[in-house]
Amino acid sequence: MNPCNKKRKKQKLNPEAQFRVTLDHCSKTKDLSAAISLYESSPTPTLSLNNLNSLLYICSNSLSNLETRELAIAFGFKLFDLHRSNNSNIFKPNEATLTALARLAAAKGDGDYAFELAKSVKKYTLAPKLRTYGPALFCFSDSGMADKAYEVEEHMKSVGLQLEEPELAALLKVSVESGREKKVYEYLHKLRAVLRGVNESTAENIESWFRGEKAAVVGLVNWDEDEVKEAILRNGGGWHGLGWLGRGKWIIHRSNVASGGRCCACGEQLTCVDINRVETERFAQSVASLAMEREVQSHFKEFQDWLQQNSEYEAVVDGANIGLYQQNFAEGGFSVAQLEAVVKELYNKSNRWPLIVLHNKRVQALLENSSIRELVQEWIDKRILYGTPYGSNDDWYWLYAAVKLKCLLVTNDEMRDHIFELLGSSFFLRWKERHQVKYTFMKNNLKLLMPPSYSLVMQESENGLWHVPLAGEAIDESLRSWLCITRPFVRKN
Repeated sequence: MNPCNKKRKKQKLNPEAQFRVTLDHCSKTKDLSAAISLYESSPTPTLSLNNLNSLLYICSNSLSNLETRELAIAFGFKLFDLHRSNNSNIFKPNEATLTALARLAAAKGDGDYAFELAKSVKKYTLAPKLRTYGPALFCFSDSGMADKAYEVEEHMKSVGLQLEEPELAALLKVSVESGREKKVYEYLHKLRAVLRGVNESTAENIESWFRGEKAAVVGLVNWDEDEVKEAILRNGGGWHGLGWLGRGKWIIHRSNVASGGRCCACGEQLTCVDINRVETERFAQSVASLAMEREVQSHFKEFQDWLQQNSEYEAVVDGANIGLYQQNFAEGGFSVAQLEAVVKELYNKSNRWPLIVLHNKRVQALLENSSIRELVQEWIDKRILYGTPYGSNDDWYWLYAAVKLKCLLVTNDEMRDHIFELLGSSFFLRWKERHQVKYTFMKNNLKLLMPPSYSLVMQESENGLWHVPLAGEAIDESLRSWLCITRPFVRKN
């Protein structure tokens, strides 16, 4: 018989490899009983770190089942203690080990040990992660131990972790339950800073606070209106952060916000929230630093100096994006007519010329066209056209100008390229929402799509009212649910 036609016998796995295959199956099916049987039938009691982590993972995933919860905790700690004692000189858990064990400790109600495990990432020179600190934070929050939960938060901040909705919601909940009005106020603003909309459980925690007796009696009766307005302006709109304003029982509605930004329940006009002054300047510096890493430094510095001398613009125009819009046809090219239409429309809206940013190679080509030379030269003479240098990426120039001048940016560019990824998604998205103007040309008729009249974000008004958007996709934003939270105000004359 031809040996090539013989069926090869399946290679028999060695005991260690077979153990791993079976353990992977237990991990996939989250079968705690099978994992324990596998471990107890194994001839070698010492586990590799990878196998230990798999077993601890199975234990931590068995905590939600009341029938396996106690067994999972006991077996998990038994494994860890045995592995540590057998490898006392070389034992070095990784982040997955510490996270799984912290979950077991928290399930046992030992938040202190869960916290110690999380802090030990420094001892083992590991990168800290939210999931490692979460068990201790949630354990303390669920147990009503507010001060210890705040201690965990402070430590997380000290190692550079940014809390997200689950962690902030837990801190808000324990603050509400313990009646810490200043902490409730603080966590509402922390949620506002990181979320566009809160989930239903977070919304219920917020409602719980405002329906409580403590919320009705805390707040300033007399406040400086000018100070509040200045704080809102300084913060970019939508919040002042100076504390609770007013006294009296809160009224809570589940409402909608009309397309123009007016609350359908109380009639309050919501605002379009911008990044604050400090963030804006930091953002501009970040853009400039990144640009000078990738551009010829002297060229970009020259643009910065020019912009400092020419800073009266209320809009910046991405010339290439507009001129090349819908020009992918046989006779298509660069449409100066489209660019001119945008420039004129912006001037008619504000009585100020915008700044057009266009690559110098394109500017020279336009100047060579006798039919449009006069118009382009007029733009240059009026100092409303800046030609970026040869070899440059004009994206850096129009983005920096729009950020530095705190003005509108007209472009249909979605700004998803790698250069924009360097700026940070959450922060950059907030800036875009407030400043980007998109456009369309329908049968040569221009339509500018201005930024929304209000921002989808938690807002605190100058009168102390609160509006909180609920998370979820909404094809029509006017159908999105909001918490409208108001109360009568008692003011001294």
